[in-house]
Amino acid sequence: MTVGYGSSGIGNRSDLEAILGHLAVLIADDSQNPPRAITADSPMYAHVRDALPDGFEVETVDHGDGHVSLHARRGEPRVLFNCHLDTVPVGEGWSVPPLELTVRDGRAWGRGSCDIKGAAAALLRVARTTEAPMALLFTSDEEGAGGCCVKNFIGAGGAEGYATAVVCEPTGNRAVLAHRGYLSVKGRFSGVAGHSSEFRALEDSAVHAAGRWMASALARCRAEADAGRPTCFNIGTVSGGIKSNVIADRCDLHWSARLAPGGDNEALFDEVAGLAGAQERAEWQIPFSGPPLPAAGKTTDGARAFADRHGLAITESVDFWTEASLFSAAGLDALVCGPGHIEQAHIVDEWVELDQLDAAYSNYRALVEGAAEGVDP
Repeated sequence: MTVGYGSSGIGNRSDLEAILGHLAVLIADDSQNPPRAITADSPMYAHVRDALPDGFEVETVDHGDGHVSLHARRGEPRVLFNCHLDTVPVGEGWSVPPLELTVRDGRAWGRGSCDIKGAAAALLRVARTTEAPMALLFTSDEEGAGGCCVKNFIGAGGAEGYATAVVCEPTGNRAVLAHRGYLSVKGRFSGVAGHSSEFRALEDSAVHAAGRWMASALARCRAEADAGRPTCFNIGTVSGGIKSNVIADRCDLHWSARLAPGGDNEALFDEVAGLAGAQERAEWQIPFSGPPLPAAGKTTDGARAFADRHGLAITESVDFWTEASLFSAAGLDALVCGPGHIEQAHIVDEWVELDQLDAAYSNYRALVEGAAEGVDP
C-alpha cells in the first residue's frame, strides 16, 4: 500500500488508518465482475468475518457462480447497510496498480475504492468503534446486473425486522431518495422464409414485424412523454434476415427502458410487449428487471423522514440504478448514501477522497448509534 495523506482534513488519524487498512485488503482481492471468480472463502469475505468483533452473528451464503452474500447482525437493529464487493473489470491504462491501494494527495486509489469497497471499509470501522446494534449485507453480484444476492436474501426472509435499508453507492454522502428503474428485454420475432418476389413478404417477414413493433413502441413512449410521464426507452440492437431478396424468418432485438420513480416494470412490459400484434410473432426474455426507487406504489416519505431525523443532506434523485429499489419493493424504506461520486466510479484510476471516507464513517456511526438511542421509531 502506497501512502501519502496530502492535505486531507481527516480529524481522527487512527480512524482513517483503520479504514484504509480494511480498504487495502478489499481492493487487493480481485472481485472483477465479470468473471466474478468469487467464493465464500475469498479473501475479502474472510477479512470481513475476521474484522467484525464478537457479538455479530455472521452468515455467509454461496449461491454459486460467484454470487456470495454475507449477512452480519449484532443485536436487534432496524437499519440494514448494504454494500456490493464486486467491481467492474479493471481495464487498461492505469497509472497506479489497480488491485493495490494507493493513498496520495488526499485520495485513495484502486478498483472499487469508490464503488463501493470504500463504504464497506468505513462500515467495518464503525462496527469496531461502537457496540450499538448494527446490520450489514455484503454481496458480490451487483455489477453483473443480476441482483441475485439481494433478491435471494429478501426471498429467504432476511429483510424481516428491518425498517430501513441504506445502500452505500457513491452519492457524495448525501441521501438519495429516488432513481429510475432498469428493464432489459431481448426479443425474437419469427417469420416465414421465402423469395422476396412474393407479396406475402409484407406480412411474413420477421424484420417487417419487428419494424412495426418498434414504430409502435416508440410512438407509445413519445405519447407518454407528451403526457408528462417520460420513460427512457432505447432499442439497442437489431439483427435479422440473411439478404435483401430473402424473406426474413427471424429478427432479434434488445431493448431497455428506465422508468421514473414509482413506475412498474411489469406493467410497462405487459403493455409494450403486445404492441403491433407482437404477442403472436415475438418471444421475449427479460435478462434483468430492477424497479425504480421508490418501487411501484411506494413513496419517498419514509426515507425522507429517516434522512431528516438523522440530519442527512438530501439529493432528491439520481439517474443511475441501485439495489435500493429491491429493498423498496420488499416494503422497506430505502435510500442511497455513500462516499465518493458516481463520476469516479467505473473509470481508469478510480479514486475516492479521504475526506469522503471520513464523512461516511461519521454518517454511518451516527445512524447506527442514533437508531440505538431511539431516533427511529
